[in-house]
Amino acid sequence: MISNWSPKNPSAMTAAPEAAYRLKDRLVWVAGHRGMVGSALVGRLAAEGAEVLTVGRDSIDLRRQTEVEEWMAQARPEAVFVAAATVGGILANVSRPADFLYDNLAIEANIINSAWQTGVQKLLFLGSSCIYPRLASQPMAEDALLTGPLEPTNEWYAIAKIAGIKLCQAYRRQHGADFISAMPTNLYGPGDNFDLQSSHVVPALIRKADEAKRGGAKTMNVWGSGKPRREFLYVDDAADALVFLMQHYSGEDHVNVGTGEDVTIAELAQTVMAVVGFEGELVFDTSKPDGAPRKLMDVGRLNALGWQAGTSLQGGLARAYDWYRANIAEVA
Repeated sequence: MISNWSPKNPSAMTAAPEAAYRLKDRLVWVAGHRGMVGSALVGRLAAEGAEVLTVGRDSIDLRRQTEVEEWMAQARPEAVFVAAATVGGILANVSRPADFLYDNLAIEANIINSAWQTGVQKLLFLGSSCIYPRLASQPMAEDALLTGPLEPTNEWYAIAKIAGIKLCQAYRRQHGADFISAMPTNLYGPGDNFDLQSSHVVPALIRKADEAKRGGAKTMNVWGSGKPRREFLYVDDAADALVFLMQHYSGEDHVNVGTGEDVTIAELAQTVMAVVGFEGELVFDTSKPDGAPRKLMDVGRLNALGWQAGTSLQGGLARAYDWYRANIAEVA
């Protein structure tokens, strides 16, 4: 069931959380429910039997501390997923560094502190694989955090996400709050951002390939050399993993969420072209930045807990393309 909010007294927070946290019939707030990850979480939680709580930007601005505190004091969620964020690809990060740093610091600080103040039983903070050093050993294990310089093209976003991890750790240590963090790899799927000025690589390639196909083009441009390697996780798999962690994990260390497999950007572009049905030629614009040379997550910790991704890259891309075509009037 999904509701805007209902006044419900929070249960007392315990220092030792349940081995398996039950979501059925709990009031669970998904902060950022209109985003790709948030909307997938809403559906996954409803299937779990949770009472899903949402609130839109027209009601509160998550960057404003007083608004967040007042709303949470009324709504009283029992569990929280922090999926709200200002996000975007390389172009958006490079051109709007202040937005990416300030917005994300404010959103996470306001939600995490208010969750502690209002007695939220459990909170999951959603980060990003960009928290790891640009030249981290591959695959990137959780303990690689803060061991080297960040990738310059997204360091503002990365610094904010690192601060969110540390906030959750600090509230665990000082207040015994059961706040955890999960770091997903690159996500894609229904509900993605297909604006070429701010999108990530998968939706950008899907839109470019579709427009090239429908326009009868012979080539498709791709940023960079095509050589960097990236890992991609279908958003419904990500939502399932996050719910799994909320139910079965309680610890200070963040947990990587991914597939454990990567491809080059050129291979990704070729797969997108095959899914879309565009038979032209790829043209790589080497004047544009590549970003980090490789970003592959070590998902051994998550696998050991009992979770693995189930959607293939080609299968997930086909679903994402179907969604794009069905919603092209609104997203393109």
